This record gives sequence, structure tokens and C-alpha cells, in this order.
Amino acid sequence: MDLLRNLPLGLYLEQPITWLHKLDPRVKLFWLLSFLAAPILATAPWRIALVVMLIAITLTAKIPLRAWRQQMGFLLILAGMVFLLGAFVPDSFNVKYQPRLPPVDQSIAKVSDYQYILFQIERFTITRRSLDLAIRVSTLMFNVIYSSNLYLLTTAPEEITAGIESLMRPLRRFKIPVTEIALTLTLSLRFIPLVLEEVQNLIRSVNTRAINWQKLGVKGGIRVWMLVAERLLENLLLRADQMANAMTVRGFTSPNLHRVQWQQLKLKTIDGIAIAFLVIFWIARLFPFPAMS
Repeated sequence: MDLLRNLPLGLYLEQPITWLHKLDPRVKLFWLLSFLAAPILATAPWRIALVVMLIAITLTAKIPLRAWRQQMGFLLILAGMVFLLGAFVPDSFNVKYQPRLPPVDQSIAKVSDYQYILFQIERFTITRRSLDLAIRVSTLMFNVIYSSNLYLLTTAPEEITAGIESLMRPLRRFKIPVTEIALTLTLSLRFIPLVLEEVQNLIRSVNTRAINWQKLGVKGGIRVWMLVAERLLENLLLRADQMANAMTVRGFTSPNLHRVQWQQLKLKTIDGIAIAFLVIFWIARLFPFPAMS
């Protein structure tokens, strides 16, 4: 079991360098916030369009299949299961579905094709409300998880912190430690692969011991996993202490004594194109066409 390959959360893909890698981290951050904020009060077509956009961005960027195949597949399966569960969940309990409007003349009914119940076989019923709820939950889950992972996959931790520090620079007037916040964020992003590595090593150590879980029983199994969790916490605290000692030796005591030099950020032509598409994106989101409303 290789968690670093099967569960690439928070890992940066160094090679190959795609057009997503070349974008300014601040521009990518605004795009990420847009994908997180656009689903708010959005219609079902818009939510589905966001999922299609994320998949299209991944394909056009020519990111290697190994980097996103398993995670995207897992998220699509999970979102599909959530969609089916939400679609077949009844609107209320112990209430029979009845027409929401009073009976009308047949001539008028032929003009309007509105139906509240979209699909019904015995006890399985899909209504407009349940379908809309299923689309909202499933697409929101996919957008939040995959957009964040795509951002981390194509942006180095140093670039992320440099971009955030650049955007937070005006807060220095209020004596907010912007550099310390950016440095803490960098260490947090670098710490994610270490956590996955420690979990992977502990799971491998448990598997190599060929423990007979049936003889241990429930209490014995819980005791073993509690020992594993305790060992995991000790290893993570040891890694954190080693990182703190290394930073102290190198003079990372305060931003005034040791200035952190981040990468020089400069907007390029490709960033201008991305910003233009971002403006078009929000114009279409805030002022939708009649077909999208």
C-alpha cells in the first residue's frame, strides 16, 4: 500500500511543467477561490458546468494520467454514490406525494409539461427537489476537493506562500505578522507528505507482522490500533521537533532577524489571459444568460 501514490493529497508535481505550472500563484489562487465561491446560490447547470470545467482544465493541461486518474476516479465514484443517494431520498417522511397545484383543465395541462415527480418505480421516487439536492451535494463535494488538489498539484508550496504573502502585504500596516503566517503555511504544506509517509510506514509494519485479528477480537484489535496511533503521534512530534531545531539553528527566530526570501512574482502574458477568462467567468456567473437562469 503506497499512500504517496494512491492518495496524492497536497503533493506537488514537479515534472512535466504544464501551462498550469507557469501561471502566477496569485492568479491560480483567485481561480481556486472562484471555484469554491461560484457554487453558492448557483443553479444545477452551473454546478455541473464547474465539474466539466475542472475536468477540461486537467485534460488540456496534459497532466500525467498517473497524477490524477485514481483521485478523480475515486471522487467521481463518490460523487455518483452521493448523487444516487440524494436523488432517491424522499422529501419528507410519512407523506404521500400529491400535486403541488390544484387540478386544472385538460387544455391548460397540455400546455404545461411541469411535473414534480420525475421518476417513480414502486418505493423509489425522484422528485425535482431531491434531484436538485443530489446535484448540489455531489457537485459541491467534487468541486471543493478536486479544485484544491489541482491547485496543490500544480503549485509549489513556496509559490503558494509567496503569493499569499504578496496579497497579505497591506496587512503589515496593522502589525500583522504576514511573514510568519506565510512561513507557517509553507511548513504545513511540507508536513503533509511526512504525515502520509509515517502512516504508510506504520501500516506496512502492521502488515508484515501477520497479526491474527480473529484471535485478538474487537478489544485486542482496538488496542493494537491505539498503539499504532500513539506511535504515529510520537513520530509526528519528533519530526516537528526536528524541523523546529533546524529552523532555530538557521536563524529563523523572527522575521526581523531573518528575512525569508520568497520567489519573485511577476505577471506574464499567460497570466493576463487567465485573468481575462476569470473576468468573463464571473460576468457569466453574476449575469447569466436566460438559458442558464
